[in-house]
Amino acid sequence: MAGDSRVLMDHNMEIGVTPAQVKKLPKHLREAQISTERTHLISDPAKKPRQRYVQKDGKCNVHHGNVQETYRYLSDLFTTLVDLRWRLSLFIFTLVYVVNWLFFGFLWWLIALIRGDLWHADEEGWTPCVENLNSFVSAFLFSIETETTIGYGYRVITEKCPEGIILLLVQAILGSIVNAMMVGCMFVKISQPKNRAETLMFSHKAVISVRDNKLCLMFRVGDLRNSHIVEASIRAKLIRSQQTKEGEFIPLNQTDINIGFDTGDDRLFLVSPLIISHEINEKSPFWEMTMAQIEKEEFEIVVILEGMVEATGMTCQARSSYLDTEVLWGYRFTPVLSLEKGFYEVDYNNFHDIYETNTPTCSAKELAAKLREGPLLPHLVVSPKILGAVAQKKPVSTSFYTHFSRLKFTIRTTQRVVLQLPQ
Repeated sequence: MAGDSRVLMDHNMEIGVTPAQVKKLPKHLREAQISTERTHLISDPAKKPRQRYVQKDGKCNVHHGNVQETYRYLSDLFTTLVDLRWRLSLFIFTLVYVVNWLFFGFLWWLIALIRGDLWHADEEGWTPCVENLNSFVSAFLFSIETETTIGYGYRVITEKCPEGIILLLVQAILGSIVNAMMVGCMFVKISQPKNRAETLMFSHKAVISVRDNKLCLMFRVGDLRNSHIVEASIRAKLIRSQQTKEGEFIPLNQTDINIGFDTGDDRLFLVSPLIISHEINEKSPFWEMTMAQIEKEEFEIVVILEGMVEATGMTCQARSSYLDTEVLWGYRFTPVLSLEKGFYEVDYNNFHDIYETNTPTCSAKELAAKLREGPLLPHLVVSPKILGAVAQKKPVSTSFYTHFSRLKFTIRTTQRVVLQLPQ
């Protein structure tokens, strides 16, 4: 053991690591076998998966704890009831009606008990408050018949009972309020616009590639229904922890990502799937990020699609998010729209498909500087044979067009051909 320790110490001194620095290393790095290469002394740890701020289905992964002022939920009782789970909503719906019927049934039974109708109802010449009410069960049934306006005609209130008339008015008014509240809650819960968002789709991945000589961050959205989302708009937020110049740490800081607010491109006509593009310019948070830097960054992009449901006019919102591992550099989306006889057809099998494309790995800032200096590719030398064919307007071999299929050429003169990147 002593010999091994000495050998390890000598090895550390050889590669420039002192014993004090070795003690400061984590346990798993101290015990691991140290590489003999100086550049691979400590390997970069694998990127751990991040916790989502917003799930792929749009649910926010945030739980509110230690809420002291719980009375605020009761101040907005209607919204609280709508936000409950279905099993709780059905339980409360049933409980409210049963308790209401039992309460007023007890009051009807109490009136009959105080007046003596339970003992003298069968006597000749005795006028009860409610005819044929002789037990609590019959009072409960009369309460149900009164509030639901069933009216079987067997139990009926008489005009010789003023306290019963007042109770009938109170039950009718409160019963209408209970009906309006509970039926309204169930109706709103059934027709919630978030159910409409289930047919709004977001691509699984976001991509970064060049569009019109500019790096763009893109993702795709689509609507599966034939009834459209009216006044649809989309926006995006970058969620990333940040430390200010004063040293303040801001967890999950939100930064706006411009996806067409200035130009109106954020207002969507969502009839067919659309590719939403964010131009990485000076105002973009990705302006100075290269491909390697984005792979090391930890962030999340939250996208929010809003609009009105055409059938109901209610506002609908669909959300999704992209982690840093779901943003792919150098890819584009596969086209999904094709022209058929008399209509356009959308193939949703290719909705999430992407393909690799040639994309510079430098940042958008560096790319813009290179474009200001000149075209990315130098002017290519074309053989005199091809120049002569172009000048005489003769057909050129197809191998020439195949070789330069990704380039666009413009004839400036009959003796000069300039090849440049697509605009």
